[in-house]
Amino acid sequence: MGKLDGRVVIVTGAARGQGEQEARLFAAEGAEVLLGDVLDERGEALAEELGKGARYVHLDVSREEAWCAAVTAAKESFGRIDGLVNNAGILRFNELTSTPLAEFEEVVRVNQVGAFLGIRHVAPEIAAAGGGTIVNTSSYTGLTGMAYVGAYAATKAAIVGLTRVAALELAASGIRVNAMCPGAVDTPMANPGQVDPAQLGDEAREAMAELYRKVVPLGRVGRPEEIARLALFLTSEDSSYITGQPFVIDGGWTAGVSLP
Repeated sequence: MGKLDGRVVIVTGAARGQGEQEARLFAAEGAEVLLGDVLDERGEALAEELGKGARYVHLDVSREEAWCAAVTAAKESFGRIDGLVNNAGILRFNELTSTPLAEFEEVVRVNQVGAFLGIRHVAPEIAAAGGGTIVNTSSYTGLTGMAYVGAYAATKAAIVGLTRVAALELAASGIRVNAMCPGAVDTPMANPGQVDPAQLGDEAREAMAELYRKVVPLGRVGRPEEIARLALFLTSEDSSYITGQPFVIDGGWTAGVSLP
């Protein structure tokens, strides 16, 4: 038996990176999964690969009407909703005082408002199904500073606060709410070019690897499947007495300064 047998879970940003690995792992563990993203071609291909227990919908998490449509699609396809992984997010690199207002607001709309709308629209459905889980994706930058990602870090700090409030308010409905705080992960979002890591040149990949060897105690960048396993833990009964918590998964980066 899988850890998520009989569960129905919405995963946002599911077409690539962490969301893709979460969708793959959840399906492998028995869940029926609604994949939401704006990368339609990739999302549809992944849903087709995963089979009849998966469905893809176009989901711009910053738009309330898109959430309404996604909830309807999940219920039409699978009958109910038991869980949500708020994974969708964007990252913009910029000096804080050089960040245009429109850029800052764009990051807030996707990362922060998107998670809020997910909770707002999906939590009542989870409660109606008898309870379940919500996993929000924060970041280690939501707990400590990092230069040139001011808008991103602000939204990820907000996610930690939102998670704690949601956990308090939704506990009576049988809903557990937790947050993941990944460090650097080998996904397209993690590099300034926003490209698939497999498409980086050897020189760029080696430069990034050298950086992480220096700053991460475990000596490497994280893998998206490692984040997916944490999402699985927080969605399954293995974490049945845990709610309202931020879980750091960063190879020790935020533990302190590592001597060479």
